[in-house]
Amino acid sequence: MRRAIFPGSFDPITLGHYDIIKRGISLFDELIIAIGINADKKYMFSLEERQKFIQQAFKDEPKIKVLTYEGLTIDFCKKMEAGYILRGLRNPADFEFEKAIAHTNRKLSEIETVFLLTSSGKSFISSSIVRDVIRNGGDYSVLVPDTVVAK
Repeated sequence: MRRAIFPGSFDPITLGHYDIIKRGISLFDELIIAIGINADKKYMFSLEERQKFIQQAFKDEPKIKVLTYEGLTIDFCKKMEAGYILRGLRNPADFEFEKAIAHTNRKLSEIETVFLLTSSGKSFISSSIVRDVIRNGGDYSVLVPDTVVAK
């Protein structure tokens, strides 16, 4: 079975994340959306809210699981018997950052990282931009799945 982990904080899930997940479904038998828990990070949405946003967005997709984890992503991959990490790339800066992580993960394990470029109309979207729009009362509905807007 080709099982992949798509890790992130998803605070909140964006249409960029959604795009990568939808396209990743066709590449793998199972895709685990893994919400990382970082005690040092201050989140806008609770872990339960973030999990619910994703579960509702993909409620009709049997190949998707939504789980949480702490620690190294590669340790979670080993625990879940996932051979792949799926990552989205928006721009050259993302590539350089993600490349370093992928090389490190490959050095520490046999887990492969698969990169997908975000669709051109979504490459500008990031969770931090969405949070800033929300904080300032802007219309964020064009940046996130409907499950986040319903909140």
